[in-house]
Amino acid sequence: METIIPAIDPQLIERELTSKRFLRTTNRAGNHIYVVDAHHAPMTMREIGRLREISFRAGGGGTGKACDIDEFDTMTPPCRQLLVWNPEAHEIVGAYRYLAGSDIRFTPDGRPRIATAHMFNFSDEFLRHYLSHTIELGRSWVQPKYQSTLAGSRAIYALDNLWDGLGALTVEHPEVEYLFGKMTMYPTYDRDCRNLLLHFLHLYFPDPDRLVTPIAPLPNTHSALGEANYFKGNDFKEDYRRLNTFVREHGINIPPLVNAYMSLSPSMRILGTAINHEFGDVEETGLLIRIADILDQKKARHIDTYSPQPKSDLA
Repeated sequence: METIIPAIDPQLIERELTSKRFLRTTNRAGNHIYVVDAHHAPMTMREIGRLREISFRAGGGGTGKACDIDEFDTMTPPCRQLLVWNPEAHEIVGAYRYLAGSDIRFTPDGRPRIATAHMFNFSDEFLRHYLSHTIELGRSWVQPKYQSTLAGSRAIYALDNLWDGLGALTVEHPEVEYLFGKMTMYPTYDRDCRNLLLHFLHLYFPDPDRLVTPIAPLPNTHSALGEANYFKGNDFKEDYRRLNTFVREHGINIPPLVNAYMSLSPSMRILGTAINHEFGDVEETGLLIRIADILDQKKARHIDTYSPQPKSDLA
């Protein structure tokens, strides 16, 4: 495990967070959202790599490297970084990285050059009719300082701020119809809770067409609990209540990002779970969301509140 690099001077970062890269102000907490990449904002990228390694190590994952920057951050065209900036503390709260379908290239063997390709197989249907109209989302994180209520409103709304940014991206990329990403659970998460949660997700958010499937599916997702008989199967609210009660009885919570995705769209597809051996053996569950099907209240909060300003390039 390498020692994480020192923090980057905030002044170097602020020089790169130009008006050209500004996306919007958040609905809550008064934070700012920017879009950058490793080529145009190398100092900001290093600070993102530093903070996301800290964040994922704190949860039980991470690369083990001094700075979490990989080939998908630096390739051409690169993944872009959607970040939330606290203008008072002069620091990054959290971020997503993303790659729009128009920027996706293919390897010589015909696989898309995206971060999830080492864990998932893609059907011909997905490659032909979905991928070019998709934004791939990954490496979502909020730094540990903003996961504590001691940080006040900026911690309470950190994840909500990131969703403001994602909402703006759907406006900036009108050609995009889908969000394709993954939810992460750590090996330390209780196995019975994980199994019940995955069963619930597949029950209410199925992928009958098998658009995307894990190369090596997560093994041992059944236990003596008997997940198949635990839920009614036709009452989301009641079954969610039973799931939440079970998880809380084990002294833990449903991961916040999982809750956020479940409350986004009733037509979300859960695409299976794979182990990410390159990232601390975390368990990655794929998902696909049709933007048009996002619930109206979420659109009103995160999409309709965004008014795009003329700019030559989001990077």
